[in-house]
Amino acid sequence: MRIRPFYPDDVSLFLALAAAEGWISDPWEFAFILESFPCGCLAVEENGRPVAFATAVRYGASGWIGNLIVAEEYRGRGYGTLLMGRAMDQLLDSGARTVWLTASAQGRPLYEKMGFREMDGVVRWCGTATGGTQWHDDPVAPDELVPLDRAGWGDDRRCVLSAVAARGIVLRENGGFLVTQPCGSGFQLGPWAAEGRGVAGELLGRALSRLQGGAQVLLDVPVRNGAAASVLAHAGFAACGRTVLMCVGDEPAYKPEKIFALATLGSVG
Repeated sequence: MRIRPFYPDDVSLFLALAAAEGWISDPWEFAFILESFPCGCLAVEENGRPVAFATAVRYGASGWIGNLIVAEEYRGRGYGTLLMGRAMDQLLDSGARTVWLTASAQGRPLYEKMGFREMDGVVRWCGTATGGTQWHDDPVAPDELVPLDRAGWGDDRRCVLSAVAARGIVLRENGGFLVTQPCGSGFQLGPWAAEGRGVAGELLGRALSRLQGGAQVLLDVPVRNGAAASVLAHAGFAACGRTVLMCVGDEPAYKPEKIFALATLGSVG
């Protein structure tokens, strides 16, 4: 057994393992993570074959561990704990003071042993695009999104904002923004930040009307943002999954009422 870097050639195997677990992951996320924070992306190799993976990314004083998976036949050997420890070391050595992740019920005991504490829940919402409307949108520079995003997370996440803006469509209103991204045969909403329910509702309506009618739309939303739940339910969305948002380290300047959707479906916050 040896620990080695997560290589680009590993992505297809990771995606197969993730699909078997019911995770929704996309190759672009790994291109972003491996470029942004390669030292935090690791694999365990057994007899020349990679059998476990972990990825991490850092934003300012915050880190995010987004993908920890062990092939089923290799579980129970401590590989997950080993990779988590190495990824944490890389984040802390690089200057991260708070580290985040979303945990399933299965993974939560491991993270609690490592000192992670519950900050919130994350609900996955599923809905349908209405389509049928053409919009003219002025270009939005990623730097314009940073203050609104930082109001929720308490850190400068311009690297991921730039990445999602480049692959999606950015909708902007005074006091908020929403990014629509392709996701399989449908779409993902997020990151989505707003100062209140009214702005959030305007952005959601614009997004759903400009996407292909009938397409599936997914997003991950903090449980403590009650306004988001209300806006989504009014638009016909339903909850279809739940994880726990956890962190370790310094208390973050986390304001869930400003966060209407995460930037990805679990991998980078």
